[in-house]
Amino acid sequence: MTETKAFLFDLNGTMIDDMDFHIRAWYKILTELGAELSIDEVKKECYGKNDELLERIFPGRFSAKEMELMSYAKEEEYQQAFRPLLKLIDGLDAFLDKTKQQNIPMAIGSAAIRFNIDFVLDGLSLRHYFKAVVSAEDVALSKPDPETYIKCADELGVAYKNCIVFEDAPKGVEAAQNAGMQCVVITTMHTKEEFSQYKNIICFVNDYTDTQLNKLFH
Repeated sequence: MTETKAFLFDLNGTMIDDMDFHIRAWYKILTELGAELSIDEVKKECYGKNDELLERIFPGRFSAKEMELMSYAKEEEYQQAFRPLLKLIDGLDAFLDKTKQQNIPMAIGSAAIRFNIDFVLDGLSLRHYFKAVVSAEDVALSKPDPETYIKCADELGVAYKNCIVFEDAPKGVEAAQNAGMQCVVITTMHTKEEFSQYKNIICFVNDYTDTQLNKLFH
């Protein structure tokens, strides 16, 4: 493993365990729009930007403005449902403190819109930990394209090979691999078997209390 210089975090499912709420919100909206998808099928589509998701399911049906309005409607529904449960995944508060104490720069690289990132960062008073935040609005192509994590590393001024990404989704791990970065997988929504094709995974953890994470600081 290369010397650790920066930690890059996905947000949803990686820092907070909220992906089930996103899936339910999308399922409701997509069903109302006429999509005949099961909950499991919606889960498989929950990656990338909101407009990318809508375009995959309804190619050419909606204008950019319509997709933007639907995106905000979905996020408002998600936030209302999840707000009473908003908290970090176990152990992450101590992990962030330790990382900051060791002067390892941190960034967030998320396919979420700023509206949702702000909901978490401000709702949990986390902004002071992160020197860079890259959202859906900041990239042309979302994960598995590497642009999100490349932009994080560039903003931190850290070589790609010296970045460790924290992810919960296969497409996110693929984005890290495409950027030449190693990855820690948080198994909040996906099993180890779903990541079998990727060669950049350091370890799998259920949460941030796992002692395997200690090796990242050496």
